[in-house]
Parts: sequence; structure tokens; C-alpha cells
Amino acid sequence: MNKKERATFIAITLEKLFPDPPIPLTHEDPFTLLIAVLLSAQSTDARVNLCTPTLFAKAKTPEAMSQLDLDEIAAIIRPVGLYMTKSRAISRLSHDIVTKHKGLVPQSFAALEALPGVGHKTASVVMSQAFGHPAFPVDTHIHRCAKRWGLSNGKNVVQTEKDLKRLFPRNIWNKIHIQMIYFARQYCPARGHNAEACPICSHLVKKAHQK
Repeated sequence: MNKKERATFIAITLEKLFPDPPIPLTHEDPFTLLIAVLLSAQSTDARVNLCTPTLFAKAKTPEAMSQLDLDEIAAIIRPVGLYMTKSRAISRLSHDIVTKHKGLVPQSFAALEALPGVGHKTASVVMSQAFGHPAFPVDTHIHRCAKRWGLSNGKNVVQTEKDLKRLFPRNIWNKIHIQMIYFARQYCPARGHNAEACPICSHLVKKAHQK
């Protein structure tokens, strides 16, 4: 199978297994999604989801968040790691959204990536899931699977994103990147991966041996 054929098989398999995948991070709107994604860096969605209800009960708008004491934010998000860096970013980006964007999360990559603590992956998630703009955020799960499946050389997430965008139709990017995350967690983990039991890896290995 060439890359395009593998991508087609993968898309069909993911659609069968995860036809309606929810966004893994608990949120209510673009702002709370932005905060949740920022917190998920070098952490787990499960850990973030344990912290955000408390944080959003205190403040779930840029105005309210910008007025929270930095130590108060840090104390709430401490379990996610890098909590001081993230608390400063949350406070500063909230202030910037209020003063530079009239209290609304901006709807462009450039404006999002200009916010403190917001990188390309975070911006991509917000653009795709909050605003419906086609994007292909690549996290560690997607990066790992793309390499295992021979869709990308796996050198870096930037190249992986470019490769995946070339292989998959633009109209499924927003859905398939979430499907890949759920698949990776359930069938294709970083450790203890059983290729024979993996619905995608087992098929690709079989096809490779049939050459």
C-alpha cells in the first residue's frame, strides 16, 4: 500500500471505531477551550479535566480570569505541572483578550499565536474545534501513530502536520485528529503496544508482508 492507500484505510477504520468522538477536554466555549488546551501541554487531558471545573467556577471569562490573583490560579492548576508558567500565561492572555480583542477569543491563527503561552498546536485546536476552521493539530499521540503507520518520517510535529494534511481530505481534518487521539490511547499506545491486536498496525503489517 502506498501512503495514500494507507491513509484511506486509516480514515475508514477510524470512522468505524470512533464515528462521533467528543473533544477530550471539558469546556463550554472558545475561551474555556483555549485555557484547557493550554493547560494540557505536557500533561494529560484527564488531569486537566480534574482542575478546570474549579478554575472555571472561579472565572470562565477573560474579564474574570484577568482579575484572579496569580497565586490563586497557580494553586488550582498545580496538578497539571508547569503551573507557575501556565498561570502567568493564563493571566496575561486573559488580559490581552480583554484589552486587544474586546473580550473575545480571536479567530485567526496569527492573533491566537500572539497570545502569551499559545503555540501553533493550541491555536490549531481552538481554530478547528471552537471555530470550525480546518486544522490538523498534532500531539504526541498523532505524531507517534503517523510514524508507525508510515504516513510521516516522524522527525518533528511540524513535518508530521504537513504530511497528514497532504494525505487526508481537508474536510475531515477537524474530526480525524480527534479520532486518532482516541485510537492511539486505546489501541496504539506508546508503551506496551501490541501490533497484532491493533486494528490498523496489524492490517498494515499484513499488507506489507503480502508484497
